Amino acid sequence: CSGLTSVTIPNSVTSIGEGAFYECSSLTSVTIPNSVTSIGGGAFAYCSGLTSIAIPNSVTSIGEWAFAACSGLTSITIPNSVISIGNDAFYECSGLTSVTIGNSVTSIGEGAFAYCSGLISVTIPNSVTSIGEAAFIRCSGLTSVTLPNNATIHSGAFIGAGEKTTIDSVIYCNDTLIVGNYTFIGTGFLTF
Repeated sequence: CSGLTSVTIPNSVTSIGEGAFYECSSLTSVTIPNSVTSIGGGAFAYCSGLTSIAIPNSVTSIGEWAFAACSGLTSITIPNSVISIGNDAFYECSGLTSVTIGNSVTSIGEGAFAYCSGLISVTIPNSVTSIGEAAFIRCSGLTSVTLPNNATIHSGAFIGAGEKTTIDSVIYCNDTLIVGNYTFIGTGFLTF
């Protein structure tokens, strides 16, 4: 698909399969209709030319590696309909500076935003009960993180996050927050 620059997915489509647009590096524009309920693993992985994408409110799951290495993406809004963000879903989206996570998301997979070095701040809603291992590892540009009230944060979730800038914002967490080993090494977090 080296020459493919634009795709409009028809309303008859209910899911985007695994690897559907994998390595379509010239793809800059994708329109996903409200009929789509799932985005499969690696569906848009390595689409480095993709600068923005609107995920419709009909989508409930984003698969593993769905948008991995989409280095041209600068912002992403995960709608309130999404329940789970798969492992490595946005792995190494180095151009990503802004992420909005909908308030129905309950789990953020392992490595979901790993190596998103341009990410500046992230607010994880209270609906999230599980943040996977290495979910935000080496997000070196992070300056602000807000954690949910009740969540299990697995080992290494934030290793090296904020290493270029130092995360210095207050992080909210209460007695029911469970933090794994080595979760915040190298982050510069001041308040827990």
